[in-house]
Amino acid sequence: MSGPMSYSNGVIFVIVASVLWSAMGLAIRNIDEAGTWAVLFWRSLGLVPVLLAYVTRSSGGHPLRRIRKVGLAGIVGGAGLVFAFAGAIFAIQSTTVANAVFLFSASPFLAAVLGWILLREPVRLATWVAMALALAGMWIMVREGLAAGALAGNIAALLSAFGFAAFSIALRWRRVENMMPAVILGGVFSALVAAAVLWATGGSLAVSVKDGAIAMGMGAGLLAAGMVLYTLGSRVIPAAELTLLSMVEVLLAPVWVWAFLGETASQATFLGGAVLMSAIAFNAMSGARRKPVAPPIT
Repeated sequence: MSGPMSYSNGVIFVIVASVLWSAMGLAIRNIDEAGTWAVLFWRSLGLVPVLLAYVTRSSGGHPLRRIRKVGLAGIVGGAGLVFAFAGAIFAIQSTTVANAVFLFSASPFLAAVLGWILLREPVRLATWVAMALALAGMWIMVREGLAAGALAGNIAALLSAFGFAAFSIALRWRRVENMMPAVILGGVFSALVAAAVLWATGGSLAVSVKDGAIAMGMGAGLLAAGMVLYTLGSRVIPAAELTLLSMVEVLLAPVWVWAFLGETASQATFLGGAVLMSAIAFNAMSGARRKPVAPPIT
């Protein structure tokens, strides 16, 4: 793009990115037989080439130089994304999409706690209040999941949120401003780990044409394209507005599976999700001067 991006175009880019990410649950729901690790492998194979092409173009034809620049922070962040990506896929396959995406959205609060513990970053009083509210919302959702036998899915969703938080903290640790090379590393690590787990457990990378196409389409068309649009748009949008616009993903994800598959969630899930979303909105509005952080990447 020539010239600086306008604010209105930045808003459009971030909203489109959020809409793309919101379709991830619907895509996973349409996979017939492939398990978590096979989906992770093929989705990563769709993700990496698209992001590599973007980094190649934005770096003037020197992608490896840009990837090496992120150093240890990129490696640690990429490892965090393995947990984030795998946990998200398993959670969506094991519990309702609404329950999973609401729990994913707790990632910024986990990042705040990790930053406070590991990096000695101060946490605002408003953020502590928001975290207490978020915990109440998560408990409302998870409590019902415990009774319904959805414990594994809830744990996977929280592990995914933790992986996103670790990714964010790793980048802040070394003050890495460009997160895209670390996401590429996360995609490469995810493919390698998925292949290793399947080999160790006697599983297979072979999937049906339909499942493989959906998984790779998720990686290239939803996750990677969304990342590029979000990165471009986030350069001209204040942090508070960026957080609020990103909530479009969480709000739309349950709508898609309801509209196309008839999947619904319980009142407790939506009540807890509403509490959690309120906590995120409150934290965003109270910290309007903070810089944007890495978004959840489902």
